[in-house]
Amino acid sequence: MQLLHASSSLCASLHISKPYSSTGLVSPEKTLLPSSISCSLQPKGIESSLWVSRNNSIFTTKAASVEAGASTISSGTAENDVLKALSQIIDPDFGTDIVSCGFVKDLQINEALGEVSFRLELTTPACPIKDMFEQKANEVVKMLPWVKSVNVTMSAQPARPVYAGLLPPGLQKISNIVAVSSCKGGVGKSTVAVNLAYTLAGMGARVGIFDADVYGPSLPTMVSPENRLLEMNPEKKTIIPTEYLGVKLVSFGFAGQGRAIMRGPMVSGVINQLLTTAEWGELDYLVVDMPPGTGDIQLTLCQVVPLTAAVIVTTPQKLAFIDVAKGVRMFSKLKVPCVAVVENMCHFDADGKRYYPFGRGSGSQVVQQFGIPHLFDLPIRPTLSASGDSGMPEVVADPQGEVATTFQDLGVCIVQQCAKIRQQGILIVLYVLQKKMSTAVSYDKSLKVIRVKVPDSDEEFLLHPATVRRNDRSAQSVDEWTGEQKLQYTDVPEDIEPEEIQPMGNYAVQISWPDGFNQIAPYDQLQTMERLVDAPRPTAAQA
Repeated sequence: MQLLHASSSLCASLHISKPYSSTGLVSPEKTLLPSSISCSLQPKGIESSLWVSRNNSIFTTKAASVEAGASTISSGTAENDVLKALSQIIDPDFGTDIVSCGFVKDLQINEALGEVSFRLELTTPACPIKDMFEQKANEVVKMLPWVKSVNVTMSAQPARPVYAGLLPPGLQKISNIVAVSSCKGGVGKSTVAVNLAYTLAGMGARVGIFDADVYGPSLPTMVSPENRLLEMNPEKKTIIPTEYLGVKLVSFGFAGQGRAIMRGPMVSGVINQLLTTAEWGELDYLVVDMPPGTGDIQLTLCQVVPLTAAVIVTTPQKLAFIDVAKGVRMFSKLKVPCVAVVENMCHFDADGKRYYPFGRGSGSQVVQQFGIPHLFDLPIRPTLSASGDSGMPEVVADPQGEVATTFQDLGVCIVQQCAKIRQQGILIVLYVLQKKMSTAVSYDKSLKVIRVKVPDSDEEFLLHPATVRRNDRSAQSVDEWTGEQKLQYTDVPEDIEPEEIQPMGNYAVQISWPDGFNQIAPYDQLQTMERLVDAPRPTAAQA
């Protein structure tokens, strides 16, 4: 089954073996998509601000219009009329109507009174065109000659993470985890993370912020929750996040410890505990404010959770670009897609002119060199800095200002890109389930082989467990300075078997071996190992 092609129209690239609809309110002749797809995705070459401002013109109407003047209306005909009318509303980027997308729920018709009611269930409450969907749905149904009143309600699906069963309990009800990273301090990364989170919340999403900087947490300065200390649930031994303006917050700065003085492995453990044991509940977006650098903390975060996407923050200076490039390459290695670049402190306006005190082009260079699709510019604005120090984000303090408008465009971009990425993940999961594989990498006890099917590939191949163990490239097996092989061929018994295989983020699996060693095996590395051509057959006893 072909999962995904690179195409400007996502609908045209999806091929699913069986039609899927959670409502049944679809025409049988249509090509169906999972009901978990986004309300909309932005087509290539169209800026998000333009896309939003087009209003009703983004909707197209099918050539076949609803015929008027029907003299008699049966129950089946009435329902068909309503669905046919709603199927005129075409998602501007999928090219598929909202009925086929599975958005129409709870359709109720009172023929005697001419009343129609239904619910449009979108995949995220932050859908940027939800009001337009509601308006257009009212209009097309009211055009039916026998309809006197229409009641449309809007809703969103519960949070549905793609890999829920493979995540720690605290993260199993979070749909999207978005990292905001700069890999360089002082460029305004925390400002972007906080304002993005409150923009998404203003769009109607359920949002949380995780401050992953243990050495210098910024969140306690940038927001002003009434309760400034994290609480523990003594029964569950979990952390209860604090809240500010409806957004859930977790930071080491709220743990009553201030800034940490500890070594890397301890920091990784603290980050893991704060993130995975917090009672986040149902969230549409968890924004992770990453610390500067590309070290242990970043790797830990990318291993503990499958990050949906990353936003890169930079400034116009060349030095910022050099550091940001390292971060983009890190995310690329860890299979985390970078979907947007925010160039902060770009310019300021004075005396009717625009000035660029730090030069120009760092953000554009990141976009061009690494193929990141979206670039957003933030000006040097005293109010933006002041709001960060006052404890109230700029998008909350001035929701109609220039800065808030830029973050609104960024929020729309994040909603669209996360939906596209999730759709790819859903298709991979559907394929895996169809093949009856619990994970992409698993151990076949009957054949004593490791089965591998890496993401974005239909190919499955077999590896000998001893081969995988001998190819470990960690510091325990290879000297990091000299490259000398510390783990010898004879150190690994030929009949070694893994005890457990668990996914690590988007890019690798962790294999636990009988000697107590936990091996991180990236998918890219597994693809390069010597494969088994003829797998050993199970014995009669094993069969």
